[in-house]
Amino acid sequence: MVDTIVRNVQTSHGTIATEMTAAKGQDVVLIHGNSSCRAVFNKQLQSALVEDYRLITFDLPGHGDSGDAIDKQRTYPLPGLAEASLELLETLDVQNPVLLGWSLGGHVAIEMLSRGKPFRGLFISGTPPVGADISEGFRGTPLKGLAATGSFTPEQAGVFVDRVFGSEATHQLLKAAIRTDRDFRTTLFSQARIGDKSNQRQIVSSTKTMTAVVNGGADLIVNLDYVDAVPYSNLWRGSCIRIPGAGHAPFLQNSNAFNGFLREFLHDIENA
Repeated sequence: MVDTIVRNVQTSHGTIATEMTAAKGQDVVLIHGNSSCRAVFNKQLQSALVEDYRLITFDLPGHGDSGDAIDKQRTYPLPGLAEASLELLETLDVQNPVLLGWSLGGHVAIEMLSRGKPFRGLFISGTPPVGADISEGFRGTPLKGLAATGSFTPEQAGVFVDRVFGSEATHQLLKAAIRTDRDFRTTLFSQARIGDKSNQRQIVSSTKTMTAVVNGGADLIVNLDYVDAVPYSNLWRGSCIRIPGAGHAPFLQNSNAFNGFLREFLHDIENA
């Protein structure tokens, strides 16, 4: 069992619960998805990766052990989540990290990248970098609109967690879905701060930051063909990677393969 450091950090967006490992190597910031929590990355925080890299994760505002946002219209739209994350990293004095974002967390990471801050690398999973037509990046409505629903009933939370995590769904992840601020999903998908959002397709098509795209080959939520066709400007290994048999959460569903790709990516960044 790897010991981690857990602390609550006060920001202008609210209290953010953070957790990190103790290694002195390259900082890697892991950002979770909609209606989830930092515990989704336990298979990374409890892996051999922590021997060489400092892994830092946190609960987004309105999620997990973090407080609900002080100003929800400011914080819960995508630009606000990016700003809250950037403020957190500044408070923790985390400089030039690698960003690893999953699902919504990948969109947060790309939004952070759009702000011109220095990042060593970008590693996204389950995140289609969409432009004006968001629907291009997804496969219909496999979540049946739950991603934008207000309060979850226990039954709705169960459906959501099952569709996102499949066989890796746990009671802890179910509790995280139920705990998520009832205003989070509706505000995230509202028109609030729409003018502040970046065109994420353009960001990954112009960034100089090395970008890895590693998805589950059996993802039923994301349109992988769309993701593969995005004209990335600095794509690691020159192509997107699909992990066979894994779904929307490959870091859980095949953590050995996922962690292997992450380690190779970090090695290549250090030797670039």
